[in-house]
Amino acid sequence: MGQLDGKVAVITGGASGIGAGTVRRFVAEGARVLIADLDEGGGRALADELGENVAFLATDVSKEEQVAAMVAEATDLWGRLDCLFNNAGFGGALGPIAKTTVEDYDLTMDVLLKSVFLGIKHASPVMAEQGSGSIISTASVAGLRAGNAPHLYSVAKCAVIHLTRTVALELGEQNIRVNAICPGFIATPLAAGHPEADESRIQKMRDGSARAQVMGRVGEAADIANMALFLASDDSAWVTGQEFVVDGGFAAGPAWSRWPEFARSERPIRHHRPPDR
Repeated sequence: MGQLDGKVAVITGGASGIGAGTVRRFVAEGARVLIADLDEGGGRALADELGENVAFLATDVSKEEQVAAMVAEATDLWGRLDCLFNNAGFGGALGPIAKTTVEDYDLTMDVLLKSVFLGIKHASPVMAEQGSGSIISTASVAGLRAGNAPHLYSVAKCAVIHLTRTVALELGEQNIRVNAICPGFIATPLAAGHPEADESRIQKMRDGSARAQVMGRVGEAADIANMALFLASDDSAWVTGQEFVVDGGFAAGPAWSRWPEFARSERPIRHHRPPDR
């Protein structure tokens, strides 16, 4: 038996990267999954590959009517909705604050934050009616500490974390769990700098970034999918309102080998003795 046997999930941004890795993991554990993504080619190809328990719906998660249609599609196909994984995203506005346009601000917040709000808004009534559900959103370690991502990306991910907490307090009374995952540096096309980056470009990024990671490697989509599986399954039945950092230790600080030499010294401490009186 799989951990998600009989469950239905919607995964936004499910055509590639973390989303695609989670689709594969959920299906392997017995779930039926709706992939919601703007990438029709990638989304349909993945659905065709994985078979009858997977469907695809072209979805712009920044548009309320399309998010509502996404939820309706899953319930029309399979009669229920047990998990929504708000995972769709992109890098957002880049550059200094003085040069950031209002248009770029709006687009960044629409995709990274409003989409999460819309997903929760439309999934929660279905889950409330059936008396259970798990809502998971992809946040980021950039939402916990500054200096690792563009301004607005960091702000939006911070807001996703706090929205997770506040909504969990409302929906918990209806047996709906709401949690967020904060990935570190994950080997995906987005992290490699281009949505259509091929495997060779992603591998180059892995090789170049591994030394900066505490555990000697960057994260993989499967690392996040494993946490999403836990949060979607009954194993996390008493877990809500939390953000789970999955970053190989990155947010804790630099690897021991990169600490200053004096901090790593094995020389004995010289105790100071006060003079005799």
